[in-house]
Amino acid sequence: MLGIGEKFPEFKLEACVSREKGKEFAQISNSNFKGSWAVMFFWPLDFTFVCPTEIAEFNKAHKDFANREAKLFGLSADSHFTHLAWRENHADLKDLHFPMIADYNKSLTQTLGIASKANGAPLRATYIVDPEGIIRWVSVNDLSVGRNVKEVVRTLDALQTDELCPCNWEKGQKTLG
Repeated sequence: MLGIGEKFPEFKLEACVSREKGKEFAQISNSNFKGSWAVMFFWPLDFTFVCPTEIAEFNKAHKDFANREAKLFGLSADSHFTHLAWRENHADLKDLHFPMIADYNKSLTQTLGIASKANGAPLRATYIVDPEGIIRWVSVNDLSVGRNVKEVVRTLDALQTDELCPCNWEKGQKTLG
């Protein structure tokens, strides 16, 4: 699995970016976050049970990420057409503020080394990538366990201080350096 200090892999994938007719899809690549912080979160498959709870929470926190000049991207192994269908049919996903990237052939999932050994779908992996494209934080959950979006925001805050941050540190508290 690619980890801390490694370059986030180059990719160019289709994404569902809107529900507006004629503007539903776009290609997303590393250039979409070049020079910015990025949060890339993977879920296994659309039309499942845990996944929409996470996607909805990341969407609720979209402004928190934007206020930290971090771009948010969600990815799964479904097609961009499936992403659109799910958005059309799930109330919590209708008004997303970030692209749902389709890693349909699982190329990025495999390059990152986050494919489930059981079924090949992406594990619940979250990456924070710095403005130089370097992975600064990664967290991977089992398929059955959702992640804590507040912890992703807290970790982004800590990374952006470029200081030593103690256990349970939160924005506004003293750092160690």
